[in-house]
Amino acid sequence: MRILFAGTPEAAIKPLQALASAGGGMEVVAVLTRPDAPQGRGCRLAPSPVKAAAMELGLPVIEDKPTSDGFFEAVERFKPDIAAVVAYGSILRQPALDAVPLGWFNLHFSLLPQYRGAAPVQRAIWAGETVTGATVFKIGPGLDNGPVAAQSTVEIGAHETSGELLGRLSEDGSNLLCAALKGIADGHLALVKQPEGVFEPAPKIHPDDARIRFDVPAFAADRQIRACTPEPGAWCLLHNRTETDAQGAEGGIKLTVVRAHPDMSDDPQKPAGLRPGMIAVSKKHVWIGTLTDPLELDQVKQQGKKQMAAADWARGARLSEGAYCD
Repeated sequence: MRILFAGTPEAAIKPLQALASAGGGMEVVAVLTRPDAPQGRGCRLAPSPVKAAAMELGLPVIEDKPTSDGFFEAVERFKPDIAAVVAYGSILRQPALDAVPLGWFNLHFSLLPQYRGAAPVQRAIWAGETVTGATVFKIGPGLDNGPVAAQSTVEIGAHETSGELLGRLSEDGSNLLCAALKGIADGHLALVKQPEGVFEPAPKIHPDDARIRFDVPAFAADRQIRACTPEPGAWCLLHNRTETDAQGAEGGIKLTVVRAHPDMSDDPQKPAGLRPGMIAVSKKHVWIGTLTDPLELDQVKQQGKKQMAAADWARGARLSEGAYCD
């Protein structure tokens, strides 16, 4: 079975590698990915993670849009029987779907029909789910609503970030995708229509959505932080009125919270009655108030500085009495 693989980000690398080494008559004949894009401060063009992985594997790369003549010429040249998609990042129109005989099968990181959309892992964590999974389904004209070929489930760790969970799902989903494509090729796998109904969507999370709310219970702020880590990054504005911090006095300094946890301990140093957003520190701890228990900050990154342990950051920040975040 000749496979066209379509993907772009880091999460698609393990599925590509798994298919490329699967054997058993399965062969990745080409890789479709997004064109090189500007990255870093110099805005130099850089390949997508999947393109870099494909080049290491010695696989031909297609960067033409799936609506272009170049794409259809490439499909004609490589003659794939089936296409596997993992976070490719572009909508596939019907002519492209029709160009591959057995169709296009997407590895989606949720238990469809729940969390259809661009951010299923982030939205599942934000909603407080304890179980999620991966689904292989056949792509059609709708949004992630095609018939299902296979599913697997995983538990979500109590302190797991979306980046950590996505890494696990990418690895587990690699095996699922390989098994599903083999079953389709052998004719042993029946597709199952997704149930009708209203299900939780998973729209993309924008930077404005990632601004941390502290006027909520600690568990809700914790979920938001974990869901938005590492992308787009959970952040707030630090207001620290010191003589040397004019910027903080005027409008606040951006502070990204990389890792935190609700502090439900009996530690006598833990502040009581800390108002939402207010900061309290001890020698080894940094807390921010919420509607319930305070959040203890573990790792932070202040704008223009390196990521560091929150206690180390607090010592260097010279936090004033009354410092707060919003």
